[in-house]
Amino acid sequence: MNDMGKNLLLWLIIAAVLLTVFQNFNVRPENEEIDYSAFLEMVDQNQVRTVEVDGLTIRGERSDGRAFETIQPQITDGALIGDMIDRNVDFKGKRPEQQSIWTQLLVASFPILVIIAVFMFFMRQMQGGAGGKGGPLTFGKSKAKLLDEDQIKTTFADVAGVDEAKEDVQELVEFLQDPSRFQKLGGKIPRGILMVGQPGTGKTLLAKAIAGEAKVPFFSISGSDFVEMFVGVGASRVRDMFEQAKKQTPCIIFIDEIDAVGRHRGAGVGGGHDEREQTLNQLL
Repeated sequence: MNDMGKNLLLWLIIAAVLLTVFQNFNVRPENEEIDYSAFLEMVDQNQVRTVEVDGLTIRGERSDGRAFETIQPQITDGALIGDMIDRNVDFKGKRPEQQSIWTQLLVASFPILVIIAVFMFFMRQMQGGAGGKGGPLTFGKSKAKLLDEDQIKTTFADVAGVDEAKEDVQELVEFLQDPSRFQKLGGKIPRGILMVGQPGTGKTLLAKAIAGEAKVPFFSISGSDFVEMFVGVGASRVRDMFEQAKKQTPCIIFIDEIDAVGRHRGAGVGGGHDEREQTLNQLL
């Protein structure tokens, strides 16, 4: 049983115990149960001191102090009751059927269980989804997919029609393969490459080919994955993604559809405090 099921079972047990205690505290002392016709006769003979009406249930106290209880029959014809009294007919009402304690427990605890279930669902989502591990909140963790160098089979031979682009990134491949050779001469690798083109022109394929040629890990994520309803989540995912990338150095981070967050800063609503603005600032 997972943690969510254990928590729901625990709350169900607590609700059952509380309901049982509540029922025990509200148990009324047993009263003498009499027919409704006998009650009317007592009233006629001034033998009733007090009466308490609870729906169809009538509880009262006799003149001698003894308590009684009767059920009022659901008879709308008052003349019929009078005729039965005149003819000394004993009649009584039927006690309404009481729900079992488990039915009462289910009805009473259902709204609480729904609230708990919704709360646990959101907490589980914040902890990395249904299959995520427990522990610290991982709602701001990166969604980037990691491909190890052994998983990448794409090379420049698989990329056709963009020979100029392949020539431009060849130096990047050489740096990733042997960075010390460039660093000895004071060379610095570009911090990033912007690939521009229509959908389907091979930008993602070329990025994978660079990682395949250089034999380095490849992180892939869409720009829309950074944008969430909650402000700050995107920036947190950017930080986490680069933290993961540092552990795999050297590696390549490929952000597809970066225009989802890339725009002129300060143009958003809120003076630079909206989600896209903070995500873009963290990227830069």
